[in-house]
Amino acid sequence: MKRREFITLLGGAAAAWPFAARAQQQPMPVVGFLSSVSQAETRHMVAAFQRGLGETGYVDGRNVAIEYRFADGQYDRLPAWAGEMVRRPVSLIVAAGPPAALAAKVATATIPIVFVVGFDPVGAGLVASFNRPGGNATGMVLVSGQLGQKRLELVRDLVPKAATVAMLANPLSPDAPPEIREVQAAAQANGLQLRMLNASTPGEIEAAFASLSGQRPDALLVGGDPFYMARREDIVRLAARSGLVTVYPFREFTEAGGLISYGTNIANSYRQAAIYAGRVLGGVKASDLPVMQPTTFELVINLKAAKALGFEIPPTLHARSDEVIE
Repeated sequence: MKRREFITLLGGAAAAWPFAARAQQQPMPVVGFLSSVSQAETRHMVAAFQRGLGETGYVDGRNVAIEYRFADGQYDRLPAWAGEMVRRPVSLIVAAGPPAALAAKVATATIPIVFVVGFDPVGAGLVASFNRPGGNATGMVLVSGQLGQKRLELVRDLVPKAATVAMLANPLSPDAPPEIREVQAAAQANGLQLRMLNASTPGEIEAAFASLSGQRPDALLVGGDPFYMARREDIVRLAARSGLVTVYPFREFTEAGGLISYGTNIANSYRQAAIYAGRVLGGVKASDLPVMQPTTFELVINLKAAKALGFEIPPTLHARSDEVIE
C-alpha cells in the first residue's frame, strides 16, 4: 500500500472512532415521576427531589431525563400513566403518594420503583419487609397515619375539655384506613367521641365543612392524604371560617395559615427518595435498599392563626414547638 493511501485510510478510521464510541454509549436514563397530586402544589417537593438527585451526580436534562405526570387528586389517571411508563420503558419510576405507588407496583414487577408513601408498605404489598424489601420497590415512609394518636394528644393540650373531635379523611385513599383506625383507638382510650367527615373531591370538602355547623365538634383533625395536601389552602380557609381548633398533618398546612401541625418534613423525604433514585440509576438494586422511616417530626405553630381564632397557645406547647410562625 502506498504511503498516501495508508495515511488516508488511517485518517478515515480515526475520524470514525468518535462515531463508533458514541454509538456504544448508553442512552440517557429516563425517570418517570408519577405524582398523586398537582404540579402547582408540589413545586417545593419536586425541587427537593431534584436537589437530592443532584447530590448523586444526576441533573435533569444533562445526564438524566425526568418525565412528570401529575394526577391532581384524580387517582384513576395513575394506572394508565404507570402503564405508559412501563411501555416506554423508563429506567426508574418515582411514585409520589400511596395511589401512585400502588399503580406503579401493579404496572411492573421489574422496573425499579422508589416511593414516598404515608402507609405501611409491607401491609400494602409494596415490599416484603422494611429491611429487606425484595422485589423491585423501596423508598420513604412518612408515617403519617401512625401519628394520629400524637395529633389527638395535641387536641387534648389545646382543648383540655374536648369531648368530640371530627376527622376529615379521604375514603378513596389507601392512607385512610390505617390512619382512621389509629385515631379511633386513641379517641376511645381518651374517652373522646370521633366523628368522621369523608371527602374525596373539592365539592365534598366544602360539604364536609358545611356539616360542621350542625355538629359543632370541639376540634378537627385533618388526614394526611395527598389530595388534602393539594387542597391545603382551601382546607385552611374553611377551617378558619368554622372557628375550630384544627390540627394538621404537615407543616405545609401551617405555612398556608393553619393553626398547628405535627408530622414529617415532606421535602426532606423527597430529597432522600431522590438519593435512593440516584443510587438505583447508578446500579444498586432497589431490593438492596431498606425502606427508610423518619426519626424526627416537626411541631409547627402559627400564632397569626391563633390570634384570628381568639385562641391562646398554651406555654408548654409553645416551648415544645420546632418552629413558630409569627
